[in-house]
This record gives sequence, structure tokens and C-alpha cells, in this order.
Amino acid sequence: MSKEGPERTSSRATLMYAAMVAGAVALFVIIKTIGRFLSAPEQAGPVRFGRLANQASMSELAHVLMALVVIIVLARLLGAAFKRVHQPAVIGEVIAGIALGPSLLGRIAPAASKFILPGTVAPYLSMISSVGVILYMFLVGMELDTQLLRRKTHASVAISHASIITPFLLGSVLALWLYPRFSSRDVPFTVFAMFMGVSMSVTAFPVLARILTDRGMTKTKLGAIALACAAVDDVTAWCLFALVVSIAAAKPGRVLLTVGLTAFFIFCIFKFVQPAMKWLVQKRAREKKTTQGTMVIVFAALLLSALATDAIGIHALFGAFLLGAVIPHDSALARDVKAKINDVVLVLLLPAFFAFTGMRTQIGLVKGTSEWLACGLIILVASLGKFGGSSVAARITGLSWRQSASLGILMNTRGLMELIVLNVALDLGALQPTLFTMLVLMAVVTTIATTPVLHALEGETEEEAELQHA
Repeated sequence: MSKEGPERTSSRATLMYAAMVAGAVALFVIIKTIGRFLSAPEQAGPVRFGRLANQASMSELAHVLMALVVIIVLARLLGAAFKRVHQPAVIGEVIAGIALGPSLLGRIAPAASKFILPGTVAPYLSMISSVGVILYMFLVGMELDTQLLRRKTHASVAISHASIITPFLLGSVLALWLYPRFSSRDVPFTVFAMFMGVSMSVTAFPVLARILTDRGMTKTKLGAIALACAAVDDVTAWCLFALVVSIAAAKPGRVLLTVGLTAFFIFCIFKFVQPAMKWLVQKRAREKKTTQGTMVIVFAALLLSALATDAIGIHALFGAFLLGAVIPHDSALARDVKAKINDVVLVLLLPAFFAFTGMRTQIGLVKGTSEWLACGLIILVASLGKFGGSSVAARITGLSWRQSASLGILMNTRGLMELIVLNVALDLGALQPTLFTMLVLMAVVTTIATTPVLHALEGETEEEAELQHA
């Protein structure tokens, strides 16, 4: 009896379900029959009904999704391969982006290159990469230790400013030779020279910090000085870059207005936004968790800050960087925000930026011995300026020659920051594609050289210490 009850209930439920489905089908057939006798008004303009109307957009979406899959997988594989040879993973990701572009895949397999990264996906990759760079600069700003800047003021400011002034001047001098060969008369020489100076002056603070962490140098004297110098360098270089972009992007007669609006924006950030962020940090500490409401406030502030600097004319990434800088880097709020968006930015969005950069990097444009010599000269000037300025200033402040040389090599790390500068310059028309390619190669070469040269200098330093002790 106890077994027949559940069976009868199950059979009844099955019959009711079948009757419900049959009734719904019958009712829809009746509705469809009645609807055949109805007519709708004619639509003005082209008819957009049917699969063919959306075929183009669906095809582009499929290409973008497929391109992103290939990009993130190849970037992860090459990043892991470069880590195994003690190189920053970002270099492998950059090379993955270049390899998928016309420089490698486009040369050896044009059909595959057009299939994976057709020209139609470039605008979409541009938007995705722009969002990725904005979020990445926000993360970089949150990594900035303002207390470190205060503790290492004298030595770090002297070394970092020497590592900016020297390459900036050398880059400006080099512009005298490059301008008539690799620029156009549409670009004012002043803007061209300033962009060349800034491109020589940038240090990739996140890449440098990762190199120090991988080598266990963050707690050493040299590591602490390098981090402080790179932090000061970062802030100074981005302020200088913002000035250059404002001059390049502003219409004639509006430069002073752009600079004035930028100063007013910075004042508002530190006067009003920074206290609000500190209040959010305290709220997070009281509640012991970061709520979705708090994240809404942070992201709304991030997007509004980026929108404000974009409207001013100094690029959206500066607003994102500045907002990140006013959130205490060691707060629980900063840790939670980084934990929520870090993987999405690094795994998905930044590889899209590298691929977009790779599509714009055409190594085939560098032709002949003279242009390759020009590329080598750019790498030499960039390295001499950054290495020479940093190491001489470090020696003057009391470091040994070996430590000074190690610091100079670390400050010569450019990586992703350089690519951001170069893409902005290319977007503004301040750089032509051939020179853009040369500068991308310079960024890759100087960053790759950091780890092996630093390893050689560390080995020599240990041997020298043993000899002096003996």
C-alpha cells in the first residue's frame, strides 16, 4: 500500500504535465491561426527582420570572441615560457601580441592572420584594450606606496629625476635627427621632441616591482631604493606625459586652459575625492567586508575620473591612475578591489591591448640597413640615458658602483608603461607607424635585458665582496 501511493502520485503528476503541455500547444495553434488574419503597419526604412539582418554583426562578434580566445591562450603560454627563463611574464604577453599581428603571423600565414585577427575586429579590440588600460592604470595607482615616497624623499627624488631628465634631453636631441626622417610636417617638432623625450624616460614600476619580488630583493637596501625611485619616477613621468598630451591634444590657444583644468582636477581629487576614499576605507574596516554598494561607489568614481580627464584632453588613463593613487595601497578596500578585478584585467583585457598593439606594430616597415641602425641607435640612446642618469646619480648619493649600475639597469625597465605611452602618441598622430615599431622594439629589448644584466652584476658584486673580505 505504501509503495502504490507514491506510484499513483507520480502517474498523476505525469498525466497533468502532459495535459499542460498539450493544452499550451493547442492554445498557441489557435492563437497563431487567428493571427494570420491580422495585418501590421508597414515599417519605414529597410526591413531588419530575419537572420540576414544581423549576420554581419554576429560574424564580427564571433571573430572578436575567437580572437580573444587565441590571444589569452597564447599570451598565457608565452608568459609562462618567459617566466621559466626568469623573464617578466609581460614580455611573453607582449611578444604574443606582436606575433599575432602582421609582423610574424601576417608574414608566414596571411590567411590565418586574417582569419584570427581580421581588420574588422580592430575597433572592438581598441575599445576592449582601452578599458583594460584604464583599469590597469587604476591598479597601478593603488600599488603606489605614498609612504615609501615620503620615507625615501631625498635619494629617490634625486635619482629618479636624474633618470628622467637625462633620457628626456637625450631623446629630444635624438629627435633632431629622427624628425626629418621618420615624422611628417603635420606634427610640430616641439610635440615630436617631447614625445621622444617621454618615451625614453618611462620606467615600468609594476614590472620592476615584479622583478625585485621574483629575485627576493624587495627587502634589500637596493630593492627599497629601486622601488622608491621607480615610484617617484612613475608619478613624475606620468605628470610630464599628461603635460605633453595636453599640449598635443589641445587646439591652438587652449594649452593654458587644458593645463589649468588639469591642475583644478588634481586639486579636486586630493581635496574632495581622497577624503571620500578614506571614509570608504574606514567603512570597510568597520563592516569587515567590501559590499557591492562600496564597489559601485569605487567604480563610479573611477569611470567619472577617467571621463573627466578625457574631457579635459589628457587621456582617460590619467584620471584612473590618480584615483587609484588616493586609495591607501595597504588598506583592506584596496586588497578587495584588486582581488575582484586583477585577474580579469591581467588575463583578459591586457592581452587584448597587446594584440591591438601587435596589429599596429609592423616590423616589416623597418627596412634596410639605415633604418635598422636607426632602431639600434634609439635602443642605445634610451639605455644610455636611463642607465647613465640613474647610475651616476645613485653613485653621487653614496651607493657603490655595482649597486649604482644595478639600479640603473632596473630603472631601464620599460615594459607595458612604454607601450601605453606609444599607443597614445600613435593615436594622437605624433608618431608614424615606422617609428612606433622601432620604439616598441626598444621597449621589448630594454625590458628583456634587465634580468640577465642584473644577474651578471649581482654575481660580480658577490665576488667583489668576497675578494675585499679576503
